[in-house]
Amino acid sequence: MNTEERLEKLERELARAKRRNRRLFVFALMAAGVAVVAAAWIATPGKVLAESGAKAPNVVRANGFILEDADGKTRAKLFMNKDGPVLGLWDENGKPRASLDAFKDGPMLSLFGENGKIRASLEAGKDGASLALKDENGKFRAMLSALKDGPELSLNDENGKVRAALSLLKDGPGLGLYDENGEARAELTVVKNGPGLSLVDETGKCRAMLGANKDGPGLYLFDANGKAIWKAP
Repeated sequence: MNTEERLEKLERELARAKRRNRRLFVFALMAAGVAVVAAAWIATPGKVLAESGAKAPNVVRANGFILEDADGKTRAKLFMNKDGPVLGLWDENGKPRASLDAFKDGPMLSLFGENGKIRASLEAGKDGASLALKDENGKFRAMLSALKDGPELSLNDENGKVRAALSLLKDGPGLGLYDENGEARAELTVVKNGPGLSLVDETGKCRAMLGANKDGPGLYLFDANGKAIWKAP
């Protein structure tokens, strides 16, 4: 295998890593949208239509239930939404703390912090299962997903930008590191042909690539225009 063929292989591995990271970003946006819907549903009141009788019936049919504490404060609601059943739990201060929803696309469990914002959500959909963790400001900080292609983990900074993404797909594991703007700056992959490391500048241009396969190691350095200025061997 000559030098040009090695370079083409390394470039293909870089492209596969970028496609992994784009899927992580899109999945994070989808999970954020579902979390917003869950937060809105938990505040929706349910209309209670329970059967009455001297004795407790064997079966109770209703569109909703509300549980109150000794002070008359709502602590739990179970009701039917147009998209499915919803269970919401509140603390003694009237703030939502947990919700369980059965969406058309799959169930979702949301846990809320003391400020009423979602801190963790667990869902299972057609594409797989995911766990999302947020900070006190509602920003995504970590997401773990098990998709059809394989498991993926992303870590975000305080601005919600992805700074690190780890995936294990059919081709092999990949690790991407990002700057404060969410742009990929370093990517490490291990595929069938061997490991590869790519370093990218702030404009998105690859400036260095290191790989190793059965034919031996290869190192390439590029200028700002993407032209190879040094390579070994």
